[in-house]
Amino acid sequence: MGNELLTTGMEVAKSGLLNDNLGVVYALIGVALATLLAGIGSAIGVGMGGRAAAGVLSEKPELFAKVLILQLLPGTQGIYGLLVAFVALGKIGILGDPVAIDAQTGLLYLAACLPIAFVGLLSAIHQGKTSVASIALLAKKPDTFGKAMLLPAMVETYAILALLVSILTVSNL
Repeated sequence: MGNELLTTGMEVAKSGLLNDNLGVVYALIGVALATLLAGIGSAIGVGMGGRAAAGVLSEKPELFAKVLILQLLPGTQGIYGLLVAFVALGKIGILGDPVAIDAQTGLLYLAACLPIAFVGLLSAIHQGKTSVASIALLAKKPDTFGKAMLLPAMVETYAILALLVSILTVSNL
């Protein structure tokens, strides 16, 4: 069975099937990275905020709406990664009419997805940490919600910048 698989793999390589689709493969790697890394960062950040929120709510349930907003802020990076992925999938013909993508263009799509992939991952984690601190601030001083929300929102700026770079680049390929 192992030899059959090896033979089949060699036949695919000789046929040029992989080379004909290499551009799409590269582009799909970019799409996967944008979705996965930004999504992982958001899951980590929202999880951090959720743990902090649960602690506060055990003693101050009246703060539910405010701590929920702070908990959810790191979730936007995952949405941004998904948005870039859908735009890229549309451009490379996965969600629309098939388009021929050469390897060089596929690599450009991969590169265009990297800003939101990596900045989304890291900014969501750091926004989660900032949200935890803001939830702690809110627990001690419930009247400081505006200030507490501004702190993690500042981290969001960099995710938005990465989103813009990725969207504008993908859209213009």
